[in-house]
Amino acid sequence: MQIHSTKGIVLRSVKYGETSVIATIYTELFGTQTYLIKGIYTSSKKGTAKSAFFQPAALLDLQVYHNELKQLQFVKDFQWAYLYKQVYYQVVHNTIALYIVEVLMQALKQPEPNAALFAFAMDYLQRLDALPQTAIANVPLQFTLQLGEFLGIGLQGMYTTETPILDLQEGMFVAFAPSSHRNYLDGELAAIASRLLEQNQANLLLNRSTRNHLIVSFLDYLGCHIPDFGKLKSYPILQEVLG
Repeated sequence: MQIHSTKGIVLRSVKYGETSVIATIYTELFGTQTYLIKGIYTSSKKGTAKSAFFQPAALLDLQVYHNELKQLQFVKDFQWAYLYKQVYYQVVHNTIALYIVEVLMQALKQPEPNAALFAFAMDYLQRLDALPQTAIANVPLQFTLQLGEFLGIGLQGMYTTETPILDLQEGMFVAFAPSSHRNYLDGELAAIASRLLEQNQANLLLNRSTRNHLIVSFLDYLGCHIPDFGKLKSYPILQEVLG
């Protein structure tokens, strides 16, 4: 069986048996895949160190076996593609990283490669790691919005006096509030959402109530357009940490 080199983002891992791990990894070459990694947990210190590679949000260089006819793939070798300086050591950074990988896991249901989306996700985690804690509160909001763009469901238009309503079901700024549903933002919330769509608005000052309202709305928007997009376990923790 052929061996492939690919970068990967660990989305989730669970211990399997006494020494192995089954990990869900978003890969550059094959999209989301499930891998069995043997010999991770052993009685030696080296075995303990190996398990650190498969924490959620880990960015790895992988040597993998791939068989399109099988659901469970195998990892031959692995190394760090990037070593975090803050994500695994600062609570707020770690909580946001866990939110990012859980959103990815919910959004990427099919094992389809997407080089642009993978590069975006990997770059986002590295940029999160480089940011000071004072500049990361809006990262979940902007990541959620920008992910929609890479999935082909990005919000269209912008907030103006002619289009002051963000219709989340239709995914666009419109002139009038929809009469058939209440899944929309108006007023200041619509204006802020429009500003967050701009790349240079990471430091936009928002209070806790506004930030929570927006992130719930953006997740609802993804849920409207992605089948089986479930509730996030990381969101209540994120809400508390960013309070």
